Amino acid sequence: MSRQTPTLEDVARAAGVSRATVSRVVNGVRNVDPALREVVHRAIELTGYAPNRAARSLVIRRAETVALVISGVGDATDDDARNDFAARVFTDPFFGRVVGGVVGFLRPRSMHPVLMFAESAQDRQEVLSYLRQGRADGALVVSTHPDDPLPALLAEAELPAVLFARPGRPVPLSHVDLDHRAGGRLAARHLLTRGCRRPATITGPLAVPASRERLAGFREALAETGVTDVPFAEGGFTLTSGAEAMAALLARHPDVDGVFAANDLMAQGACRLLRQRGKRVPEDVAVVGFDDSGVAVTCEPPLTSVRQPVERMAEEMARLLDAHIRGERVEPASVVFAPELVTRNSA
Repeated sequence: MSRQTPTLEDVARAAGVSRATVSRVVNGVRNVDPALREVVHRAIELTGYAPNRAARSLVIRRAETVALVISGVGDATDDDARNDFAARVFTDPFFGRVVGGVVGFLRPRSMHPVLMFAESAQDRQEVLSYLRQGRADGALVVSTHPDDPLPALLAEAELPAVLFARPGRPVPLSHVDLDHRAGGRLAARHLLTRGCRRPATITGPLAVPASRERLAGFREALAETGVTDVPFAEGGFTLTSGAEAMAALLARHPDVDGVFAANDLMAQGACRLLRQRGKRVPEDVAVVGFDDSGVAVTCEPPLTSVRQPVERMAEEMARLLDAHIRGERVEPASVVFAPELVTRNSA
């Protein structure tokens, strides 16, 4: 005979409390004595009771689900284009770190993320409809382009949303970001400390505000020491674009002895290209990356990198959204994290 599914009554008997008290704990009612709440949780574990999520959602009027939206500015209208966009996302370690930080916040609160891609006008409308229908309580948005229209659409629809990175255009939504300019300064000062006299940089796409800020900080720190001519080549945050940008820099400035790449993938590409050209890293050319992702550790040699605490930033993004959903925060907030330099063998 199969074991009967545990009920609220079973939990109440095990805890020695009323069914109403168990229901209040299960449904997240806040004015329950912490000691009593702990007794109920122990009884839940003992009995193996699993709350009915559908019924719980009706009680608390929440889906207990948030949409984690990776959004772009393209107009992908066919499956191949959408798949290409998703493939680019999954090959970039940055997005995996965002997911890790979001899940780390949501899981202990019995909340769940639903991954959505928005690379076309149709995709963006689907995200809006998903939220309007109450299938998710809000959206965590990671935009891949400053001209992304989704943040403005969410704000206009007055849907709960928080952004990763300051939006390209002002919108009344909370966001988390990094002091990218400070990160560029850290990279420049480290290369100067190593004795580099002909530093250059591989930027990210200059349409992206973070790329421009990293470049500005790098130039500012060098200018403070009298270095005003700073060669740069624009990359696309990919390994291949880093190698191509490094090749372009060497063609124009063969005496470059230090390179700051605006993310670790481009730094890895630069290191590979330098080895192909017979240049030693760091003896001939020192290389500094940005993000301090898993790539920084697996790169040959391991990368010195400006750390962006992506997991903490993503966790804060989820916390801001949760506070907004619960009605604890009304005004948009801006939370800016400080970068730090992690030194390894490349510089």
